[in-house]
Amino acid sequence: MSPTEDRVVVVTGASRGAGKGIALALGATGATVYVTGRTRSEGDADLPGTVLATAEEIGARGGTGVPVICDHSDDAQVADLFERVEREHGRLDILVNNAFTIPDGLTREGPFWEKPLALQSMFDVGMRSAYVAAYHAAPLLVGNQAGLVVNTSSFGGRCYMHGPAYGAGKAAVDKMAHDMAVDFEPYNVAVISLWMGLLKTERNRALFEGVPDRYRSFAAGAESPEFSGRVIDALARHPEFMRWSGQVHIGAELGAELGVVDVDGSSPRSHRGHLGDPPTFSPAVVK
Repeated sequence: MSPTEDRVVVVTGASRGAGKGIALALGATGATVYVTGRTRSEGDADLPGTVLATAEEIGARGGTGVPVICDHSDDAQVADLFERVEREHGRLDILVNNAFTIPDGLTREGPFWEKPLALQSMFDVGMRSAYVAAYHAAPLLVGNQAGLVVNTSSFGGRCYMHGPAYGAGKAAVDKMAHDMAVDFEPYNVAVISLWMGLLKTERNRALFEGVPDRYRSFAAGAESPEFSGRVIDALARHPEFMRWSGQVHIGAELGAELGVVDVDGSSPRSHRGHLGDPPTFSPAVVK
């Protein structure tokens, strides 16, 4: 793969949260990072963060941040994004599929039929958007003859978490990573799904601060949003990065294997024992 200072990276859904943290960590290596999202100005969303602010912080850390307003439910906008990357660089080293919609009512207690039907929007920006972005990124990755695609995911792909819509969406991007890896293997492009732990995002920090006694233990073990980006960077640097391809990885475990620590020097713990093991897919290939 290209040296870190020459890397070209796309991180989708990076106005805030996990996407922002991943983009900052990869940008700090000196890479050019295209930051996508819908939030153009502060106040446009309920939570702080914009694509421009993320891009500016990447620049302050030594990388080149490129803000791109992109609605990942619009295929034409996604196609335009990768056409721009091709015009400006002619290649792509890393794609991080992180764009994800969080509908109102997601964490409401009760069965799925008592929650808003709009939760199915996670199938669009989340499951479907990962497929579309990888589709348009593929020619750039293949032409580079080395690359990495990461679908951010969670233990919700294996255990009950927030109901069937959320779980189905996460399980889908896990399986897509496995199947896309089969197609990309001849071109030295790895594809993984990365199960992140509880993150110290803007949304979760507000939750922790709102009810500190209830969430104290959760907050103490939460990962920074940048930890996943550090893991992705370490994987991309590894000379045998392809041996992790086609699998679902727990971020904390992959980080430990690659010698990655969080921004505060800690080693996040795996939630495998409580939430379950990643899936193991059949090696069979039916063309």
